[in-house]
Amino acid sequence: MSTEHQQYSPVNQSDAVAQYAAIKGMTIVRTYSDHGKSGLDLAGRPGLRSLLDDVARGTQDFTELLVYDVSRWGRFQDADESAHYEYVLRRAGICVHYCAENFSNDGSLSSILLKTVKRAMAGEYSRELSAKVFAGQCRLIGLGFRQGGVAGYAFRRLLIDKDGNPKSLLDFREHKSIQTDRVVLSPGPQEEAEVVASIYKSFIAHRGETEIAADLNARGLKSQFGKSWTTWQVHEILVSQKYVGIDLYNRTSGKLKQKRNPNPRGLWLRSGKALKPLVTNEEFQTVQARIRARSRNWTDEELLEGLRELLRTAGRLSARIIDEAGNQPKSQVYFRRFGGLNRAYDLVGWQSGRDSSYCDVNRRLAAQRRILVELILKSVEIGSITTDLSDPRGLLSINHELTASIRLAQCRERPDGYYWKVHTNCLRRSDVSLIARMRAGNDSILDYYVLPSAEIRVRKLCFRHLNKAALDAYRFDDLEFFLSLCRRKQIEGSSSCRPES
Repeated sequence: MSTEHQQYSPVNQSDAVAQYAAIKGMTIVRTYSDHGKSGLDLAGRPGLRSLLDDVARGTQDFTELLVYDVSRWGRFQDADESAHYEYVLRRAGICVHYCAENFSNDGSLSSILLKTVKRAMAGEYSRELSAKVFAGQCRLIGLGFRQGGVAGYAFRRLLIDKDGNPKSLLDFREHKSIQTDRVVLSPGPQEEAEVVASIYKSFIAHRGETEIAADLNARGLKSQFGKSWTTWQVHEILVSQKYVGIDLYNRTSGKLKQKRNPNPRGLWLRSGKALKPLVTNEEFQTVQARIRARSRNWTDEELLEGLRELLRTAGRLSARIIDEAGNQPKSQVYFRRFGGLNRAYDLVGWQSGRDSSYCDVNRRLAAQRRILVELILKSVEIGSITTDLSDPRGLLSINHELTASIRLAQCRERPDGYYWKVHTNCLRRSDVSLIARMRAGNDSILDYYVLPSAEIRVRKLCFRHLNKAALDAYRFDDLEFFLSLCRRKQIEGSSSCRPES
């Protein structure tokens, strides 16, 4: 079932399955079910995944699988997906029975055609239902009702009945339990409204988001959910139209479990009935004009001229001074445009006096890591292994079976010799860690350590030229051992088959 409102659906399905088993003289030994789960994809179906895992491992204790109807595999948008799962079971010697269908799943032409049609109908049902639900949500937005999402700072979600009478405030992750009830946004505590007003006034007075967040934290004020303020949270308040009384909907679309994508502004839905404004429209438009001016496409000369003016005003330059300047782009803009802040400082004739040699070292290490990863990918491809670097944590994923952290350890010097230090927070999220120690000067790799990440139990690893045997047992002069871990090996006694030409 897909919602808690269908709480009796699994009971009805179980009764039908039990009756079918009794008629066929079968004994039910195990049940797989997904209560309150959407059937649009496999990711949210622990019951179905458990069934497939048992079959893949060969640990199932049954020879027949009883399914209520064809749609119970899921209402997948690709009808072949549910057919694939049935084929996986059939290949494992498990016969699939559909208890509520008026045909036998006997492999005949009629049963194949009916199953194909019903799988397509299951997906079409979800598409039609999605369109109907979206149309209903649009209508409710026009009436001033809230359609999901957190309330936002200085607002609360208020539950009202069908006649518009207030019932109670909803806490975070609480939902209505009666279909005819509705949710509207209500003003929160007065002190939060005053904080919002102060944020707008401070920004109009040429204070940046970072400075405003620091000031709020210094005053001991908490943001939404009782946490410290961040630059991003302040920026969200400055750009959200809900603070001038306009509720926006359909800015992004992600129907049917698809990836969310931004919609054109012409498709946005606006409701001016839902909220009480906390700032004036003039203040809001002033803030938006400043933000637009800050995010426009600057030429190199405009950027440098702004930096020179800031230097004349402030007497010095730093990333913080640039970020807090109200009429300046952020420091990241200068970093990306000129290849670093120090380069931008040189172009306007100012020397910071700080040792920036570490920036050059970091750039060399980053370049060396890219070369190392490309070498690993090339070697793995020779071994006919698929690789994936899309993991947002920066891990190397191989065949979705092995994850590896690739780290370069900078060579540092002190009076008693060279040493290498590596923080282990990100290492412990992988299966294996490859640590490459750099030579003096950090221009080339000295050697490699291949460590099982589960055995790393310290916050920092510190290497010397000579280490304990328990650590140097994992040291290698080249990559061959690591690459051997990445390659699949033929198990003795197994064989592979090629299709005949």
